[in-house]
Amino acid sequence: MSGLLSVFLHLLLFFKLAALVTFRHHHYDDLMRTLYKVHNECPYITRVYSIGRSVKGRHLYVLEFSDRPGIHERLEPEVKYVGNMHGDEVLGRELLLQLSEFLCEEYLNGNQRITQLIESTRIHILPSMNPDGYEVAAAQGPDDSQYLVGRNNANGVDLNRNFPDLNTYFYYNEKYGGPNHHLPLPDNWKSQVEVETRAVIQWIRSFNFVLSANLHGGAVVANYPYDKSLEHRVRGFRRTANTPTPDDKLFQKLAKVYSYAHGWMYRGWNCGDYFPDGITNGASWYSLSKGMQDFNYLHTNCFEITLELSCNKFPRQEELHREWLGNREALIQFLEQVHQGIKGMVLDENYNNLAGAVISVSGINHDITSGDHGDYFRLLLPGTYTVTATAPGFDPETVSVTVGPAEPKLVDFHLKRSLSPAAPTRKAPNKGQGGRVLPKKVQPRGTRKKEVERQQPREIPA
Repeated sequence: MSGLLSVFLHLLLFFKLAALVTFRHHHYDDLMRTLYKVHNECPYITRVYSIGRSVKGRHLYVLEFSDRPGIHERLEPEVKYVGNMHGDEVLGRELLLQLSEFLCEEYLNGNQRITQLIESTRIHILPSMNPDGYEVAAAQGPDDSQYLVGRNNANGVDLNRNFPDLNTYFYYNEKYGGPNHHLPLPDNWKSQVEVETRAVIQWIRSFNFVLSANLHGGAVVANYPYDKSLEHRVRGFRRTANTPTPDDKLFQKLAKVYSYAHGWMYRGWNCGDYFPDGITNGASWYSLSKGMQDFNYLHTNCFEITLELSCNKFPRQEELHREWLGNREALIQFLEQVHQGIKGMVLDENYNNLAGAVISVSGINHDITSGDHGDYFRLLLPGTYTVTATAPGFDPETVSVTVGPAEPKLVDFHLKRSLSPAAPTRKAPNKGQGGRVLPKKVQPRGTRKKEVERQQPREIPA
């Protein structure tokens, strides 16, 4: 009898523990409550803010993790996750909510790895870019056979075909000469995109994001840019052809980090497809125009990949736990990839910050710029590089840098005023970094000129 009682007590304990972790689908109100629940449990390392509203007025909520929420700390990189861009592809939405709870719980439990990540990184999580589409898909449920129900936003537009097309501009510049980074937007771009797309564009122009992933469903593969093929249309369709970026090897490495940390993506055989190492160049798979990952790379400093995470776009609730276990380590490892390459400050002779300075790496035809507070972040693979910083009215400075496989190399630039007048150059279009800035762990000196506080996305009270 005592043996049966022991078994009963173990089963009771098991079900009690299992009940503490709930893996379920979250409608809009549930999503909002979950984000504020995490914030209330970890108020000193989180912030909830809205970047805008959907067509039907639902907020596009972001949960931020940082040891100083709402503040950009110099030399601390910004990274983001975006989920549920297609309303019927729901796994990314649920994984990002679970990741939010996990980061908070592990920080409270004293997990050194998570604590280090949050103290050295500013993490932004947008669980749903398309909350209107999600509600349509959720009303049908996972058993519905209509493949595209809820995929688009409330206006029937595919948000991953809705960003300004900068690829054509870059392909032309690459052939005939012209800018290789921070390509400008059309003057009337706001009228050409949906409200959700506009909100995301304004968001990524407000923060100096360094790394990003966009979570999708319908396949299991890590997809890296370019998404749009360089080939021209042939008889009404676009040829698929490998179309690498100047940072192709780096993007392959980022994709492999996720794939090999994932429970089964790295095997390659998934959903009836085969992708060696579980990764693919987007254009070599199928070409799409006006996608978000190409836009990030061509318009901002951000390196983004697209993660296809499930064969079933709307997995059943009982499958969510397995999917979380398969993705948890990969989600953490990918965030850690922002800490590689080189970073530093660009300053003048008087140690004033130089915003919009261009950082060029010899042999890689893609530059990045310093942020509004003078710091820059350049993701690079291990190796030796020749790096140049330039700014209007200053003499350029060039250094040789050896990058290792671990922490990023700190490389500061001190530019001297040019004695000869320099031709004006276009400043990067980033309009701020979503909050006031403080030096890492140090208050500004009273003798320094007070910095202008930038407007940041609006916080929504609980």
